[in-house]
Amino acid sequence: MNRKKLLKVLPWITTPGLLVVLFVIWELSVKALDVSPLILPPPTMIFENLGELLAQPTTWDNVRVTVIEIVLGFLAGTLAGVLVGVLLGKLPLLEASVRPLIIALEVVPKVALIPLFVIWFGFGMTTKVIIAGLLAFFPVMLNVLLGVRSVDRGHRDLMQSINASRWQTFRHLEFKSMMPHVFAGMETAIVLAVIGTIVGEYLGGNEGLGYMVVKTLNELNAPALFAVILMLATVGLIMYFIVTSFKRVAIPWHESVYGRKDVG
Repeated sequence: MNRKKLLKVLPWITTPGLLVVLFVIWELSVKALDVSPLILPPPTMIFENLGELLAQPTTWDNVRVTVIEIVLGFLAGTLAGVLVGVLLGKLPLLEASVRPLIIALEVVPKVALIPLFVIWFGFGMTTKVIIAGLLAFFPVMLNVLLGVRSVDRGHRDLMQSINASRWQTFRHLEFKSMMPHVFAGMETAIVLAVIGTIVGEYLGGNEGLGYMVVKTLNELNAPALFAVILMLATVGLIMYFIVTSFKRVAIPWHESVYGRKDVG
């Protein structure tokens, strides 16, 4: 097996192996030190509770709600981020005018806004989608703004020399130059959208995986709490994998994609 194939296969071998080693050490340490399951349950107990939770239809209803909120918030934040980023990138005077407002909105802790959104929109799905979208918006917008401003000047001059229209310049030059930055923002945005959704459910929700975290915490059911955390991690990983997979399809020509394939 050459180095290229080895680098591609290696994570699928080492990661499960490291997790198995971690769980074995965890299991043996908890039992050897006689740690209470209320503080740190052994992995066997966690997986047992995970199986019980997955066997309940209500669990899948909560997973569905969380996934819908993440997807809607992520798509809304990404779309708004792209539109605003392109607009500000094309209009430097406008960007300079609203920059203080953008910075102020970016530095405000979004968690502090959740009670306000609950007052405005209630405890339903809308509040979580808005929080997820708000968190997803800024990394996409800032990366798109950078992408629009980073178009090579020589390429732009070349488009002008062949009398390309503004639409042709945007379509054939600026759009392609911007796409890697869009996906860089999306990779961060999907992570933040997951965090925003869960925090929203945790602080002001009656359904979803975040709500299940609160429920198991109130019941002092540590094994079930760890099981819910595992489900949250799995959902987040799947979402991130979908975004990165779409990146490979959308911009296969970019170095961030083919560079990893051609290593070695």
